[in-house]
Amino acid sequence: MQPTQAPRPPAGPDPGPPRGGAAPVGRHAGAATPSGDAPKRNIAGLSGADAERKTALRQMKLVATGLLLLAAVIYLFCRWLEDRDGDNVAAWVGYVRAASEAGMVGALADWFAVTALFRHPMGIPIPHTALIRKKKDQIGDQLGGFIEENFMTPEVIEEKVAQLALPTRVSSWLADPENAPRVGGEAARGIGFAAEMLDDEDIEKLITAAMRWAAEPEWGPPAGRVLEQLIAENRLEPVIQLVCDRAHDFALGSQDLIGRVIDKDGPAWAPKFVNSLVGDRIYRELVEFSFKVKIDPQHQVRLAMTAMMAQLADDLQHDPATIERLEAIKSELLERDEVTGAASTAWKAGKALIEQLLADPNGTLRTTLTDSIIQIAERIRDDEVLKNKMNLWMVRVARHISENYSQEIISVITETVRGWDAEDTSNKIELQVGRDLQFIRINGTVVGSLAGLAIYSASVLLFQ
Repeated sequence: MQPTQAPRPPAGPDPGPPRGGAAPVGRHAGAATPSGDAPKRNIAGLSGADAERKTALRQMKLVATGLLLLAAVIYLFCRWLEDRDGDNVAAWVGYVRAASEAGMVGALADWFAVTALFRHPMGIPIPHTALIRKKKDQIGDQLGGFIEENFMTPEVIEEKVAQLALPTRVSSWLADPENAPRVGGEAARGIGFAAEMLDDEDIEKLITAAMRWAAEPEWGPPAGRVLEQLIAENRLEPVIQLVCDRAHDFALGSQDLIGRVIDKDGPAWAPKFVNSLVGDRIYRELVEFSFKVKIDPQHQVRLAMTAMMAQLADDLQHDPATIERLEAIKSELLERDEVTGAASTAWKAGKALIEQLLADPNGTLRTTLTDSIIQIAERIRDDEVLKNKMNLWMVRVARHISENYSQEIISVITETVRGWDAEDTSNKIELQVGRDLQFIRINGTVVGSLAGLAIYSASVLLFQ
């Protein structure tokens, strides 16, 4: 029976790799090797594709073994004819016997060579067999070194990244209206995933720490400098104008209020019509006065308001009493539980609201987010200068990574291979390439037969 038909190695002694593992070679020789007692990680189980490969491998093994058995049967038949007929045997028998004999030799030699890659032939621990199991770590190191030397060089990476033109491709895809639903969906999932990663307690601690950090310095001097700068640049004029507008609007609607105040606080002996006349006069004066303040930027009241703000800005910077009062207000405000609680509540409510809005494919937030991404993508797509700059940035980043982190990237391959179970690795590789290797056995049988026939024919021509 052909010993390589079973996908698992036959029972028998197997010394495995030398104690401590085979010495690594190549550029990754310095990588740490797990100790002999460290548990090895099994590769993932058979997938559907692996099951198909296993079936195909078994079929090809049967074909190769069948050719070996056929050569053996033909050889034995020829030997029986020679023994039966002696010197009267037919001339063709010798040619067929030589071809079948050489075919058996070729088939057995190639069976041994193919089997020795993955396991000990017939379970016998012959030196230099079960090569993949013994040299798994070396194979990983050499594979990593080959990839690093031929694929991870700065020149290769730089050329490939430049050819990809990722800014053009990505921006064109994002700007395509047909991809808008997917763009919105992926953006919503990304934001939702980020929100899930942010723990509410951590955010509360962050808010508390930020508030404490903001409360450490004095607020008075910087607030005074900001206010002084706003006054110097006449940035407060719109605020003053807004106050004057609101004051005039209040004056226009204050007639009833003035009447009620006079009726309540006026002299009890005053006739009612007198109170009405006084109220009307106060109302007219108030409306006229507020209107003048509203329309005249140089009105004394507005100038006084500006002067008051300027004095406040100076006091916030230089008056200890004003600074101390502001610090007291700040401390009382930030130490209240309502403030920190409000920040925490606002975060939770905002997070829930965002998640709810993003869950709706036709919601305003998701639509706005999608439109914003598309607009940015369109700008990049239509701006050649910007695309060239972004492509140059990506090339530089890729080159920097290749120059400084290629060994760390390749270590993913080498360390992953080191962590695999040796027997499982051997079986997995056999599933990947074993079927093709069976053609070596078939070719060995055919080529051996042809070689044996040729040698026998040449010997007949030379010595008969």
